[in-house]
Amino acid sequence: MADESIPQQQAGQDAPQNVRDDIARRRFLAGAGATGAAGLLGATATTPAHATEAAGTHAAPVATARLRDRAPRPDDDGPVPDALDGDRLLLVPDRVLLPSGLAKDHAVLVEKGVFRAVGPTRELTAKHRHPKPVRLAGHLLMPGFVDAHHHLTQSFGKAQAFGQPSEIFKTVWEPLEHALDEESAYLSAKLAALESLRGGFTTVADAGTRAPVDVEAVAEGAEEAGIRCVLGKVVSDGKGGEKHLARWDGHRLIHPSLAIPVPEDATPEVLKATARMCEEAGAVFQTHVNEHLAAVERSLKSVGRRPVAHLHHVGALLPHTLCAHTTLLTPQEIGLLADTGAAVSYNPVASAWKGNAVAQATMLAALKVRFATGTDGTRGDGFRMVDAAETAQRLTSGLDTGDSVCGAGRLWLDHATAHSADAVGLRKTTGRIAAGQAADFLLVDLRVPELTPSWDLEWELVRLANRDQITAVFVAGRLRLWRGWPTDWDGPALVRRAREAGRAVVRRAGIERVDPIPGDDS
Repeated sequence: MADESIPQQQAGQDAPQNVRDDIARRRFLAGAGATGAAGLLGATATTPAHATEAAGTHAAPVATARLRDRAPRPDDDGPVPDALDGDRLLLVPDRVLLPSGLAKDHAVLVEKGVFRAVGPTRELTAKHRHPKPVRLAGHLLMPGFVDAHHHLTQSFGKAQAFGQPSEIFKTVWEPLEHALDEESAYLSAKLAALESLRGGFTTVADAGTRAPVDVEAVAEGAEEAGIRCVLGKVVSDGKGGEKHLARWDGHRLIHPSLAIPVPEDATPEVLKATARMCEEAGAVFQTHVNEHLAAVERSLKSVGRRPVAHLHHVGALLPHTLCAHTTLLTPQEIGLLADTGAAVSYNPVASAWKGNAVAQATMLAALKVRFATGTDGTRGDGFRMVDAAETAQRLTSGLDTGDSVCGAGRLWLDHATAHSADAVGLRKTTGRIAAGQAADFLLVDLRVPELTPSWDLEWELVRLANRDQITAVFVAGRLRLWRGWPTDWDGPALVRRAREAGRAVVRRAGIERVDPIPGDDS
């Protein structure tokens, strides 16, 4: 990536009012420098050891950034970011969302990026005298959302998909990604990662890019933003898979994956070999299946089978296979998914914006098919995603059958966290508040009108909560965002740079849009 110098300037209309940035850097593309959470409260600027890791290996110092509350808080005993900056934290929230459900009077001990202990507050505070407990008044500590299906290098073109016919990869996504170079691919990925973190996602699974760049640019953007990333590499030609899996093996935040965009893109031999390679490596094999009617018909014409059946026929439908979308499943195909243990990514917003159908998520759950939830890069907002997931099921099956529950709140929270982590191959790593899991979590403010009074918090989180209530986002035990903005790199500067670069990419992409006139019947 080329060196880039950005002049020092005071944040104006392009930045939130609560952020003043005095940017001094040699190389923007390497990420911004660090101030640390304490510096954000106005203390003398220091550079904690973890800041350079989050910003990337080429991080340069940046002047102190002062972060102020955007609005008066309901009380003054809530968390403050300087108390959350450390390798060892004993956190005492009002409630914790555990695998068994919501719990009061519980605490968590975070040490070196993982949950070392989770249990009753009295027991943990008696056993662990240091550090001093951090009381999180009025807050819920819950797992971060896991986005099981994303396209990090498509963030510049989200609005280009609005109002378009369902299958737009040939007219929008391929031209857009082909127009990316290393710098713009990096910016796109980092912008998408920032949006995801703001929406409460601590993990995203990237399904592979068609951009003519090394996927290291995507990894760099994700890592500098501070998000956990399952990094897909497209290997339709059967090349580069082993190298990619070995390259990122053991990385703390980047987890390698192999991808073939749609099954008919590769030969049966490559499909089978890729799936088996992922199985042996403990990685996930990603592919889009049964998403649109056109895709199903194209598969029938090219290989004589529907996509799910084709994967099974060639030996590529395995427990490590992640099938994106699956909106058009026959009963037989649901049976194949259940029998093989393959996972599904249910992407409700993608169905609403550009789909032919909605995946039968409640049916999949009833038949024990593993399913996750994903955004497909539509919008990086975890609470709106689970709301869309439940709403889509209610509209497509609940109303017809008189099902007033449609899984209730707990189903959607579980499938957006632990079940999504399982589907992307990270069941042992993230998705739950439990000892030994990575400390990837959110602090959610419950002291808001939307949740007052509270009667069923799990369902309220699905239907009433929003990302403005996310006070803090942690990944691998590190405070990554505080009230929507990074604590150790310059988010507003990235937004300004990405706005300029994104427009240039779209201009040279030659995207072919269909622009029907609303209401025109002439």
